[in-house]
Amino acid sequence: MAAPAIEPMEQFLVHPIVKLPPIQLGGFALDMSITNATLAMGFAALVICGFLLAAGKRELVPGRLQSLAESLFDLIDKVLVGPIMGHAGRPYVPFVFTIFMLVLTMNMMGLVLGFGNLAHQEWTFTATAQLAVTVALALITFLTVVAIGFIKNGAGFFKLFVPSGLPWYMLLLVAPLEFLSFMIRPVTLAMRLFGNMLGGHVVMYMFASFVVGMGLFALNGGIAYLAFAGSGVSFAMVVALTALEFIVAFLQAFVFAALATVYLNDVVNLGHGH
Repeated sequence: MAAPAIEPMEQFLVHPIVKLPPIQLGGFALDMSITNATLAMGFAALVICGFLLAAGKRELVPGRLQSLAESLFDLIDKVLVGPIMGHAGRPYVPFVFTIFMLVLTMNMMGLVLGFGNLAHQEWTFTATAQLAVTVALALITFLTVVAIGFIKNGAGFFKLFVPSGLPWYMLLLVAPLEFLSFMIRPVTLAMRLFGNMLGGHVVMYMFASFVVGMGLFALNGGIAYLAFAGSGVSFAMVVALTALEFIVAFLQAFVFAALATVYLNDVVNLGHGH
C-alpha cells in the first residue's frame, strides 16, 4: 500500500466554508466569506461564553466548572495583575482575563480538534497558528496600552521613553532605543505565540504521518515489517508531544497575558518607575 503524502503545512491553509458575495469598498473588494479560520475563532468565543455562563452560578459550594473558572480568574487577578500592577490594576483585570481566555481556548481547540487535520477535515483549524490572528491580538493589546497611557498621563506618556536619573547626553542614545523597544512589542507578542503554535503542530503532524505511513509500508510484508517498530516509536513521540503541546498551549496564553499586564503596568504606574 502506498503511504499518504506528508504535507504538514496543509493544516494551516485557510479555506472558505461558506462563500458570501464580496463587499465593494471603493476599488477594493472585501471578501466576507466564512472560512475555517473565522469559524474556529467564532467557535472559541462561543465556548468561552458558554463556559463562563455555566460556571457563573455563584454556588456556596462551587462545582467543578465554577471552581475551574474561579481558579483561572484568580490566576490572572492574584498571580498576574495584583502583584505586578497593585491596586491600580483592578480595572484592567477583565481585559487581561479576556485576552488570556481567548488565547488559551484557541490554543486548546487547535490541539483537541487538530487531529481532524490528519483526515483532511477542513473545519478543524488552529487559529493561533495564523500570523494574522496573533498580530490582531497583539495590536489590540498594544493599542489598548497606548490609549490608556495617553488617557491617564496625557503628554506625560512620553516619560516612558525617558528613564530618570540619566544625563542629557545619554538620553540622546537611550530614548530612541526605548522608543524602538516599545514599538517592537506587538511584533514580539505576535511572533512568539505564532511560532510556538505553528512549530508544535508541524512536528506533531510529521510524527503522526510517520505512524500512518510506516504502518502502511510495513503491510507490504517481508523486511518491511521492521517499519512497525518505527511506527510504534513515532506513535510514542506523538503521545509525548501532545502532552507537551497542552502545557505549551497553556504557558503561551499565560505568557501573553503576563506581557500584556507588564505593558499595562508601564503606563498605569508610569510615575512610579520613571
